[in-house]
This record gives sequence, structure tokens and C-alpha cells, in this order.
Amino acid sequence: MKEEIIIAGFGGQGVLSMGKILAYSGVMQGQEVSWIPSYGPEMRGGTANVTVILSDRKISSPVVQEFDTGIVLNQQSLDKFEDSIKPGGTLLYDPNGITHPPHRTDLDVYTIDAAVEAARSGNAKVFNMFVLGAFLKIKPLVTVENVIEGLRHSLPERAHKMIPANEEALRKGMELVKKAE
Repeated sequence: MKEEIIIAGFGGQGVLSMGKILAYSGVMQGQEVSWIPSYGPEMRGGTANVTVILSDRKISSPVVQEFDTGIVLNQQSLDKFEDSIKPGGTLLYDPNGITHPPHRTDLDVYTIDAAVEAARSGNAKVFNMFVLGAFLKIKPLVTVENVIEGLRHSLPERAHKMIPANEEALRKGMELVKKAE
């Protein structure tokens, strides 16, 4: 098993955190892991993306040009990375803010209304956990238990009080993901 993933969106959406949590979770499951963040100088509001590789064997290079899975959270990221997903790959996106839906017909495309759910929950900080939950429903590469443990390792101690809300959002995201029509 080897999964090459790009997660992309605006800074402040938890893109880098999502990748970091996924990477920590893979390490806890004994997987080989690569995590490479990329972001503009703006941080919040600028573009951000992270490449995560999870594998059951050594990773020869962390540099990836084509991805098995794309998780995109804004139109700019969809425009930039949709064509970088391998034929037969998976694309997961939040339709909020997407004006031109994916055009590829050779991908398995899924949606999660994470922005709507985060607003409904009254906690915008768990937006990325709805998305991560959706991804794990589609591709259960790591266990929910290891994701929760990954949260403990990646969140500062002062934010550990948010772990129950993150877990709830993660599980809700698993329920809400749907195949795009």
C-alpha cells in the first residue's frame, strides 16, 4: 500500500494541520510517512497545501508530481491540482466556494459540506476534521483512534480541550461524505 495525497486550500482552513495529523496517525500505525507543507507568506488567506505519503514500505522520494488522492478546499486549489490526480484516483472537495466543479470523468469524486457543518456546529476550528473524517470513510488508511492520538501529538497542550469536538467532527464527516453526481 502506498497513498500519495495532496491537501490544498486557503491558509487558516487547517490544511497543514490535517496533513500533520494524518502523518502522525500513519507513524502510529507503523507506516512509512512523508509530510511536506507548502504555503505562501500570507499564512491565513493565502494558499496552502501539503503532500502526505503513507506507505507500508520505504518511500523512495517525498517529491510527488501525480497524486492518488486530492483533497481540495477552494476553487484555486481545484484549478491547480485536479489535473495532478492520477487517472482512477480520488478527489474529495468541499463545494462551498467552488464555482466550477471538477471536470475530470476518470476520477472517483466525493463531496463533503464541511464549511456548512462547521458553521452549523458553531465551531469553525473543526472544519478540517469534517474533511478528514470524509477522507477516512473513503480511504480508511489510518484508524480513528490513531487520528485522535495524532491530535494529541500535533495540537499544543492548551488546545487539548478541543479534542472531543474534533473527534465528533471527524465521525460526523464520515457520515456526511457523498459521491458526487
